[in-house]
Parts: sequence; structure tokens; C-alpha cells
Amino acid sequence: MDLRPATIDDLPALYEVCLRTGDAGDDATGQFDDPDLLGSVYVGPYVALGGTVALAGFDAEGIGAYVLAALDTADFEAACERDWWPALRQRHPLAESPTASRDHEVIAHIHRPPVMPAAVIEQYPAHLHIDLLPRMQGGGNGRRMIEALVAEVQQAGVSGVHLGVAAENTRAIGFYEHLGFTTLHEDASGRLMGRRW
Repeated sequence: MDLRPATIDDLPALYEVCLRTGDAGDDATGQFDDPDLLGSVYVGPYVALGGTVALAGFDAEGIGAYVLAALDTADFEAACERDWWPALRQRHPLAESPTASRDHEVIAHIHRPPVMPAAVIEQYPAHLHIDLLPRMQGGGNGRRMIEALVAEVQQAGVSGVHLGVAAENTRAIGFYEHLGFTTLHEDASGRLMGRRW
């Protein structure tokens, strides 16, 4: 696997990776009426907006992984509110999505995006997302991607990064712990983890 900066032209492939890892690391294909919905939340703004790092992992078959970060979470939340969520809210009205659907969960996020507490951002200003298709997993690829991202975040003068992981994704939790992330908060839905340097 090789790494390069992700571009807007990569969004279809990146959105596919997001969907195919969107069920706590497993394939969520068929679980959404709109297959681009997950990617439009968890990938799109990191590639399209400023103040981010976006790296695509690829091999002979094409893009199969990504690692994304917002360098300043508070600034990123404000940029999404200003420049990203409005168009998605128009495209996906909250009242029109069935409340029992996976789509509704993500649409609710678009209309009421969570805000990271200031106490977390103070210590861990950046946040990241990483996903790898099965063919990219193993062989140290995930570690290489995290370390490449951390190097860019450090170069930008940021002192720490946080991420969220679903409770059922125990493999990912172990992976992050092995890379020096610690649990900042834990509840039934998952963990908030962080790493400083």
C-alpha cells in the first residue's frame, strides 16, 4: 500500500471505503438508502474544507483506505456548520427520514452535529478517522497510516489528537491502545480515545 494526499476527485472511492467499513469496521453496504450518506459526513468535509489532513491509501486495485484529521476540532465544527452541513440538510430533511433507519441516525447527526467538549479539545485539539478495506488490513498498514498522519499533525504544531470508536469494535480499540491512545471517556456506545506527544 502507498499513501498520497486525497483530492476531491477521490471522493467516490473514499465514500465507498467509508460505506464498506461503516458497520463498526464491517461492510455496511445495503444498510443505507443513500450509499453516499456516511461518506458525506465522515469523509467529505475532511477532503473539501481547509485545516485538515487527508491521506488516501492505494494499491494496484485503487484506493482502499484513508486516514483523515481536522487539525482544530472547534474550527472544523464551525466550518462544517458554515460550509458543509447546510447543503446536506437541504438534501436530507430530518422529518422525511424513517426514524428506524440507519439513514435517519446519520441525518440526525447532520442536523444536530455533536460538539466536542472544550476540555477534550484543549488537550487533544485534532481528531481523526481511519478506515481500511480488508485487503489493506494487516502488514502494518494501519500503523503506517496513523504515524504518517501524526507526523503531519505534529508538523502543524498540534499537540494531541482524539477519536471515537464503537464499543463493539474491540479490534480497533486494541489497535489504538497499541499505538499509544488512552481512553478519555467510555460508555455503552463506545470510547473516546486520545494521544498526546
